[in-house]
Amino acid sequence: VQLQASGGGLVQAGGSLRLSCAASGRTFSSYVVGWFRQAPGKEREFVVAISWSGGSLYYADSVKGRFTISGDNAKKTVYLQMNSLKPEDTAVYYCAAKGFTIATTRDEYPYWGQGTLVTVSS
Repeated sequence: VQLQASGGGLVQAGGSLRLSCAASGRTFSSYVVGWFRQAPGKEREFVVAISWSGGSLYYADSVKGRFTISGDNAKKTVYLQMNSLKPEDTAVYYCAAKGFTIATTRDEYPYWGQGTLVTVSS
């Protein structure tokens, strides 16, 4: 599986952005796709994941109610709609994929995209 993340940019606090994660290679429908982020000087942290086969979703508490993950299986693309952005959301956002069940730790995801930078100004 190859992943390509895009959609990052500069936005003011309270604004919105939509990130995309386009997949190529093996079929998408049997995978879990997750988003992680890494702020400067911090560890990469889990944001949200979606399980295509079961339709399960899991959000980190820090983004619940503000971020929404969705996907288009035909396009092999997962979207992360980010609303009510805060300066603390500033980070490089990575999409990642794994098989079967949702996980929240980076080590469980073998496939990674290159990251896209989101900067939220105050």
